[in-house]
Amino acid sequence: MRVYLPATIGMLKELVSNGKFAPLGGTGFALTPALRESYTSGSTEELEYAALLDAARASLRLIAADEETELPPRRVVIAADVETATARPDLDPAVVRLAGPVLLEEVAAVHVDTEEAEDAVRAAAAVIDAADLGDEDAEFALGDAEDHELAWYAPQELPFLLELL
Repeated sequence: MRVYLPATIGMLKELVSNGKFAPLGGTGFALTPALRESYTSGSTEELEYAALLDAARASLRLIAADEETELPPRRVVIAADVETATARPDLDPAVVRLAGPVLLEEVAAVHVDTEEAEDAVRAAAAVIDAADLGDEDAEFALGDAEDHELAWYAPQELPFLLELL
C-alpha cells in the first residue's frame, strides 16, 4: 500500500542519516476504502493525491509544533510502499496506522515545498488550529500555503536536496 507520511525537514534529515523514519504516532494517509467511499468520483491517482494533500496539511501541524528549529519551514510528505498499514476511519477516511518505522528502501518519493512557499507555510502553520475551528482568515492563510505545489524528489536525490537547504 502506498502511504503518505507527514514530516518536516528535520525528520527528512533523520530519514537520510538513519535509513528509517518513524512517523509521529505511526500515523500516515493512504487511499483507503473509506476515502474512496467519501468521494462520488475520482480516479485512483486523484484519490491518492487527496491523501497526499491530507499528509501535507498534517505536515503543517508538525512545523507548528517545532518552533525551535532553524530549518526552513517547508511541508514534507514521504511517499512509501509498506505492507503493514491499518486503516483508521474512526479518525479520518484517509488515516492509516503503521506498525513500525519505514525504511529508506521503502520510500518511493518525497514531496517538499520549494523556497517560494516558505512564507505561506510559516503563516499557515501559525494558524492551522484556528483554521480547523472555522476562522476565515486562518483558512485563507492555509489556502495560500496549499496553493503551492510540492516538488517531487526521488529517494536518491535527498542528500543533495538537504545539502542545498
